[in-house]
Amino acid sequence: MLAVIAHMPTTSLPVLMDDDFTRRLDDADFMRIAVLLARKSYDEGGCPIGAVIIDNQSRCIVGKGHNTLVQENHPYNHGETAAIRDAGRIDFSRTTLFTSLSPCEICATLLHMRGFARVVVGDVTNASGTESLLRNKGVQVDILEDAKGIELYARFRSAHPDLDMEDWRGACAVGGGPEKHP
Repeated sequence: MLAVIAHMPTTSLPVLMDDDFTRRLDDADFMRIAVLLARKSYDEGGCPIGAVIIDNQSRCIVGKGHNTLVQENHPYNHGETAAIRDAGRIDFSRTTLFTSLSPCEICATLLHMRGFARVVVGDVTNASGTESLLRNKGVQVDILEDAKGIELYARFRSAHPDLDMEDWRGACAVGGGPEKHP
């Protein structure tokens, strides 16, 4: 069921998820959805990072997304930014974002700027560092490591070190990145 939730458009989720079902989902379930979104990106040839945003009161999913740096040839379409874009213009101070990997500095800054109340991180084994930045800005940060997500990102990093570096530091970190064709 969590895989269906991960792949269904957010606006269609109320058809599948009633209030009773939604309230039974716990933080580990939302993190697993983020990891399933990371897997989607990986299967598409991209960086395996996914994110889910829930409303804190209703626990309904209001946004979700996955990294599309490769798929859309876009330098900062990260899992967190995709989920924020999917959620739209809402009051993020009433939400929690679940991310399969510790956010980069840009995403951490965006999370603070948009006023997120809470961020739950699923992997600080393969990447970490912005948790203290978020906490210092008043964002509650919880670590809920997901073994499948950790293994997936470790496999990606091992197989695609240049793509991993480009996602974190830009094309200049790997000699300019992929050649652009007209």
